[in-house]
Amino acid sequence: MTGRTALDELSLLRAAAAGDEAAFGELVETHRAGLRAHCYRMLGSLHDAEDALQDALLRAWRGLAGFEGRSSVRGWLYAIATNAAIDVTRHRSRRELPVSFGPSAGPGSDMDEAVLDPIWIEPFPDRLLPAEPTLPEASYEQREAIEIAFVVALQALPAQQRAVFLLREVLGFSAAEIAGQLDTSVAAVTSLLQRARARVQRTVPASQQATLRALGDQRIRETVQQYADALERGDADRLIAMLTRDATWSMPPVPTWFSGHDRIREFLLRWPLNDTWMHVPVSCNGQLAVACYLFDPEAGEYEPAVIDVLTMADDRISAITAFMSADMISSPAAGSLFAGAELFGMFGLPAVPESPVAPG
Repeated sequence: MTGRTALDELSLLRAAAAGDEAAFGELVETHRAGLRAHCYRMLGSLHDAEDALQDALLRAWRGLAGFEGRSSVRGWLYAIATNAAIDVTRHRSRRELPVSFGPSAGPGSDMDEAVLDPIWIEPFPDRLLPAEPTLPEASYEQREAIEIAFVVALQALPAQQRAVFLLREVLGFSAAEIAGQLDTSVAAVTSLLQRARARVQRTVPASQQATLRALGDQRIRETVQQYADALERGDADRLIAMLTRDATWSMPPVPTWFSGHDRIREFLLRWPLNDTWMHVPVSCNGQLAVACYLFDPEAGEYEPAVIDVLTMADDRISAITAFMSADMISSPAAGSLFAGAELFGMFGLPAVPESPVAPG
């Protein structure tokens, strides 16, 4: 617990139970970022995570009188948030990415229409992660547990398995604590955890955190800069040289995706390299990323468009996941996506980049 003792929380809890909303707000604020990240891991969507979090906090406020102190405040809040997230899964299909939605595009393929139903994994800005360190009981680092491949693998687990896995492996709760949180038995928790571990270990590749540590800060900066420069200069050869042979390029909510040097080169030359871009490095889903501003000739300015998340394999890029904003989709139903200004705002970026250089 950061900056607050159990006695402090007990005092706030008593005040909140007596109707003090400010005390309740202070009580939950320490845990808010962690609860949001937990709901995101459960749901694969920041939209849904925010909804689940708000529902959980409302349930917590209404249930204060019933909190008897048999668990910590942290455990009590995570129990409520987990069950709120499980309730969301009953009304939502699982989230995924285009690379698991259908086959890759063939030569000369056109782009399919965007699928605007809430079926796609959404990006998670690292700046929204909780500040507290990973607990010793947990098996995964905070950033490791929001990597794209990790979140995708979680979505394939049944909701109860997903919840048990996250509560134990990411948040460090004991089997007995989890049994109480989910109103089940320790034996059931142990069984669910074993099945979830086997599935995740079988499907999740090596962590990006280990890859990034091996690259080092200087090589990371160089990679991001080279990627941005190649896009801004329209240099397809330089971009392709940065990719693994089996690299993929996907753009949710568009289901079309491209695999391998030939198809990605064709895609680049037909679409993005014909536009004018400006890029800002960001950190998203625990991975390298750039925020991509697209120049609008009619408006005469750059506008927030896409967040490109880069998955590294050694010193090359094995996947680009380009999360498109609603501004990039010509459809009245695009309101299910984040608008460009809202999306970039979550990364602490302005809607109009500072001191942009207009193309000459």
